[in-house]
Amino acid sequence: AALPSRNASLPLQRSGFATICDALDYAAQGETGYTFFNLRGEVAATLSYADLRQRALTLAGKLASNFTRGDRLAVIAETSPDFIVTFYACQYAGLIPAPMPMPVNLGGKDGYINQIRQMIAGAKAAAAIGPDTLREFLDEAGGAVVYSYDNLHELEDNGAEPQRFGADEYCYIQYSSGSTSAPKGVIGLQRSVCANLTAIARDGMGLEPGDRATSWLPLYHDMGLIGFVLTPMTAQVAVDFLATSDFVRRPLLWLRIMTDHKTTITYSPSFGYDLAAKRSARAEPGAIDLSAIRVAGIGGDMVRPEALTAFADAFGEMGFNRNAFTPSYGMAEATLAISFPELGAPITVDEVDMRHYTRSGVAQPASTLTSPENRRGFVLCGRALPGHEIQVRDENGAPCDERHVGRIYIKGPSLTP
Repeated sequence: AALPSRNASLPLQRSGFATICDALDYAAQGETGYTFFNLRGEVAATLSYADLRQRALTLAGKLASNFTRGDRLAVIAETSPDFIVTFYACQYAGLIPAPMPMPVNLGGKDGYINQIRQMIAGAKAAAAIGPDTLREFLDEAGGAVVYSYDNLHELEDNGAEPQRFGADEYCYIQYSSGSTSAPKGVIGLQRSVCANLTAIARDGMGLEPGDRATSWLPLYHDMGLIGFVLTPMTAQVAVDFLATSDFVRRPLLWLRIMTDHKTTITYSPSFGYDLAAKRSARAEPGAIDLSAIRVAGIGGDMVRPEALTAFADAFGEMGFNRNAFTPSYGMAEATLAISFPELGAPITVDEVDMRHYTRSGVAQPASTLTSPENRRGFVLCGRALPGHEIQVRDENGAPCDERHVGRIYIKGPSLTP
């Protein structure tokens, strides 16, 4: 069965943790944790925060006996207890995990091997770790000793005492999606990561006892890893996981899991909402009830108002409240989140006259005279999280005037070094 949504007696704590390990030490005193679902929507595995801590500490002893503290480990981030236990074991052993993607399709084998080869080399990884099924891909990528998750647990523990990371030490290497270039690695510090986790849990989403999150996001991406593996744990919130490939095959399964477990928090790029809306006609009458959702976040790509409208129109009769949409903005260089809107408020769309913009460089609001093909809607993504600042600057680094286009500059405790 899925793990519970509430802890029987552990009080909610959303802040005050200096490291990931401190947060897990606290969460492990309750009953909540991670539940994994298969393609049929059945519970495939559970990993309570208490079990996770125990398994991570056991593995940390083996890692400490076989690696030098500070070593980097490239880890294929499949949506499984194996990956998550390995990630947290690295935290307890003072090793830096560098999560790597799963292959997207079988046809792109060479491209995938090249991508992970670059990541393993870029991370200067001492080892590459992944599921047994991808072992030959890792062998072919080369550049590091290869272990399957099973091999890792078979390592000898020679009694070396694992030394967990301190607040000023590293936490992980996060590869930005590399959509515009070769993948870039961003290093998170325990302190900067914990600052962002607190800001998201407390100020962004206002996590509360009994909240429950559901995610199909890939765990090598910051929105999946920081947003749904780390943030809920730091607020002792239960999470339901569906593998990304299973969501792509059955988008409505995401909604079924949220229905069955009364999910309150979920996130997706615009295309995920779009995909679910396109399949909405296939939902059996009464099978979907999204009335518990209070945060339906959007991030990770351009927030497209038409995708949100399509989803709200398709599922409004099934309990979905369109004011749950929470368009937010972030980047891996700031751990994850930079801005959040007011929760529960309707989304605001800024209609820009694109013809005027191409002529003048000023994002003038569209008027009643602007033709439909020259209008473009931009969804507002809220304000900077407390303690953080955002500026838009021109090529010379001077702050831009209102409605002028420039580069985004940010500062605050969540920034990675």
